[in-house]
Amino acid sequence: MKKAKQYSFLLEETKSLINKDVDDIANMANLSRLLYERLSHHWIGFYRVIKDQLILGPFNGPIACTSIAFGKGVCGKSWQHKKTYIVNDIHQFDGHIACSPLSNSEIVVPCIRNNHVFAVLDIDSTKLSMFDHEDQYYLEKIVALL
Repeated sequence: MKKAKQYSFLLEETKSLINKDVDDIANMANLSRLLYERLSHHWIGFYRVIKDQLILGPFNGPIACTSIAFGKGVCGKSWQHKKTYIVNDIHQFDGHIACSPLSNSEIVVPCIRNNHVFAVLDIDSTKLSMFDHEDQYYLEKIVALL
């Protein structure tokens, strides 16, 4: 199945999954699991903005870093600049925080509400250059539903 078609189905599943009557953690837990099942990447999860740190939220995959400072690593940069980062080779990213030695590429999408980042979606792949602008387009639409 082509990537766009897969993401279109995923977007529709997400629309039916997100429940505005529950807190973000519950929605993030279900969404991270849905993405993990459908996209089959090494690690998929959320880091939530708590005061001046990104704190580990719901995720699927191996054990992860528990906190990330503002502007540090790919997740911290995404939070700082309020933009999606696609990293083809995380080993070449200056300041990369290594949580798993199996991760090779990454996409981080900020979750923005009222012009403030409240979390980031972090997806790691064991493959180099796994993510592109099509992933970015659809993942930004998906996190906007939170």
